[in-house]
Amino acid sequence: MTPTNVTHFEEIRKRVEVIMEEEDKLSQECKDLILSLPREKGWRTRYLYLFQGFWCPPTEIEAIINFQKHFQAKDSDVVVATIPKSGTTWLKALTFAIVNRHCVTPSMTHPLLTFNPHELVPFFEYNVYVNGQIPDLSNMIEPRLFGTHIPFPSLAKSIKESNSRIIFICRNPLDTFVSAWIFLNKSMPEYLPELTLEEAFDMYCNGIIAFGPTWNHMLGYWKESISRPKKVLFLKYEELKKHVNFNVKRIAEFLGCPFTQEEENNGVLEGIIKLCSFEKMKELEVNKSGTFGRHFEKKHLFRKAEIGDWVNYFSPSMAKKLSQIMEEKLSGSGLSFNVYS
Repeated sequence: MTPTNVTHFEEIRKRVEVIMEEEDKLSQECKDLILSLPREKGWRTRYLYLFQGFWCPPTEIEAIINFQKHFQAKDSDVVVATIPKSGTTWLKALTFAIVNRHCVTPSMTHPLLTFNPHELVPFFEYNVYVNGQIPDLSNMIEPRLFGTHIPFPSLAKSIKESNSRIIFICRNPLDTFVSAWIFLNKSMPEYLPELTLEEAFDMYCNGIIAFGPTWNHMLGYWKESISRPKKVLFLKYEELKKHVNFNVKRIAEFLGCPFTQEEENNGVLEGIIKLCSFEKMKELEVNKSGTFGRHFEKKHLFRKAEIGDWVNYFSPSMAKKLSQIMEEKLSGSGLSFNVYS
């Protein structure tokens, strides 16, 4: 074995040890729970477990349990809830910039220029409650901003019962699948083989993806947005992208901090949109290196941000199959997607 191969083998071995160590650190309660749950092959973890009706990696299960037990929501809290790879980074950036626009003076360097949006709007399950930690969040500057991929039914009771606000975004499932498949293969630990498009597609169609099934995830927030429109704002990525000015103003109004006419005249709205744009964020040095959450590389967050990229990957039969599944699963809900626009 050559020195290069030895080095490569050592790197893989160390990564495996890190993953095994993380799982070994799970509480005994979580380990016992996992043993009782149905499991399937994971995308970038060895297994996904069916937990509270959705598929979840083991380390996130423990974080979610701690979150559910210990998080105490405040009425001023804002939660950015998303299906993975549906505009999460963009919506976090927009929400942070909108809420904090009066705190940033012209002489200041805007935090979004030096911090990744996921650092400014931390995930409950990847950042706040990881590794068994139960942080004291009571002294955080308000409004407190958090992010999550957790389905609505599994949010902490205090969030659902308080006047905190939730902004949810989803995306055409065909594009969401392609984006997730590419992102997770780039993030795949080297001891796991890459998922082929066909294998990943079959898993996705069966609902097996982290925080899925996708259709259940969407419907949970969709139904809540209808019954409690002041609690949950439901957005589609495609509509946000096509009508960004209108929807950014809509977000601000929902959060109780609408743009004034003076702000619009002075370019504040346009400035936020430009600051948070894909083109701007992709070129920032802070987003070109480093990791966030469970060893995800920041640079992989910014790929194309295009609508309809799925046509470059799907066969006609794949497009037909997933479209039919989504139509069936969302039937009667009033929620639908036009996959061709």
